[in-house]
Amino acid sequence: MDEIFGKIGSAQTLSQKIERRIEEAIRQKKLLVGAKLPSERELCEMFAVSRTALREALRRLSARGLIEIKKGSGMYVSELKIKDAIDSLNLYYDLSFDSNLIPQIIEVRRVFEPEIARMAANNRRDKDLDLLLKNIADLEDCDPDNTQMEADIINKFHLNVAKASCNPIVIITMEPIYSLLPRMRNLIYANVDGEKDFTIKAHRTIYEAIRDKDADKAFEAMVGQINRTLEIYTQYLKK
Repeated sequence: MDEIFGKIGSAQTLSQKIERRIEEAIRQKKLLVGAKLPSERELCEMFAVSRTALREALRRLSARGLIEIKKGSGMYVSELKIKDAIDSLNLYYDLSFDSNLIPQIIEVRRVFEPEIARMAANNRRDKDLDLLLKNIADLEDCDPDNTQMEADIINKFHLNVAKASCNPIVIITMEPIYSLLPRMRNLIYANVDGEKDFTIKAHRTIYEAIRDKDADKAFEAMVGQINRTLEIYTQYLKK
């Protein structure tokens, strides 16, 4: 392990250099998931640094989810999961959400969602159809005065279309965007007559295309719904 835990120079702060050295070892798979790192004392000796600098580096690595520090056991390389990436993006989008983000979200959805619907039509499983159908039924049964629940159900429908694509990269990319749909919908869809009926009809069309494995129809149906969102947003700007 000498090439990983060799002495640290002084071009940057010591804690930064320690952090980057360990991160690079994890990225290059010199340290594999579950691998136990040397003890703090051993690392201090290998890096030729103080315990203060080492602990600051380890704290940042732990906060980023790259290592797990277990009291009484030691430090281990963590397994990064899809949920970790999604949670980080969720936090970023939540903190960044404002009216300027809405047109960017719509633009991204226009680029990606029709193709995602096409992928879903090609790759969907029976359990995906069950979830989509339940989402539609839940939206139909939802109290029209409960706009927050309506928005959450619509969010789940689009997320389940993404999951039906069976592509984990699609889920990582789109789930944080979908998490903003309830806030976005509550902002720009307020008091839009007939919107729930339009959405139910659109969702049924998308569902039927995915069910029938009609990729082109799924693509076009999703284009129609995203264009509707753009239309509503344009009306919102004119108020």
